[in-house]
Amino acid sequence: MIYIGQYNTLTILRQTSVGLYLGDEAGFEVLLPNKYLPESFKIGDKIQIFLYKDGQDRPVATTLTPKITLNEFAFLKVSYINAYGAFLDWGLEKDLFLPYAEQPEHIEIGKYYLVYMYLDKNSSRLVASAHWSKFLKKEPESLVAGQKVSLLIAEKTPIGYRVIIDSQYKGLLYADEVFEFIRVGDRKEGWIKQIREDKKIDITLYPQGFTHRIESDTDKILNHLKDGKGFLPLTDSSSPEMISEVLGISKKSFKRAVGVLYKSDKITLTPEGIRLKNP
Repeated sequence: MIYIGQYNTLTILRQTSVGLYLGDEAGFEVLLPNKYLPESFKIGDKIQIFLYKDGQDRPVATTLTPKITLNEFAFLKVSYINAYGAFLDWGLEKDLFLPYAEQPEHIEIGKYYLVYMYLDKNSSRLVASAHWSKFLKKEPESLVAGQKVSLLIAEKTPIGYRVIIDSQYKGLLYADEVFEFIRVGDRKEGWIKQIREDKKIDITLYPQGFTHRIESDTDKILNHLKDGKGFLPLTDSSSPEMISEVLGISKKSFKRAVGVLYKSDKITLTPEGIRLKNP
């Protein structure tokens, strides 16, 4: 069985002047054009391709990597707009259609929008929707506190970020619990912090006990600052070895702890190092 909008593993059946014909055990055949051929192959080989439809609504195979697959979410850029809707760059030759009915109030060429890709039942074509939240489940069915999950940072809110959890649920990540630079569109790993009585999900980017480690690292930096008369000659450019020698922590932990201190307005950052405010 073949799947439009997904990766399929098919058998190379024959080579023609226009490319390779691939097929499956059920008798389905599809063309892999010459421009997508692997460097080496032979008849009978298995090959993984992505399957979509071309401008004439015919199934076509490609070895290109799309920016979104069926029933998934991604931020995509608007390539152009016409009387029928908008068209999104998803990494393939034929842009992905975003109908007017599936758009927010105003779409602009060149801007990125969070969309969900689905197979339209009437046309059997791949279509995008910017009304992404309607494709998420209303209640968590298999999530528990402490569970590790994959996240897509969906949008910024006054108190933090809305995130998509495992491509199925909506969650909330609080800004005051983020100790690193993140932005809308980032994909992160995270953990379920809690599932509230109203079935809404709170998310954290860090496993249990991480906050205590951050507090320990910030204390180390503050103590060194006080011992150094309010100055510590370490920056983002300092080597991991130097940071470990001075503070006994990794460079990644150093950057996170510095971010917390800077965010709480306890330090200033200079090209030469870190200065303590009000030493």
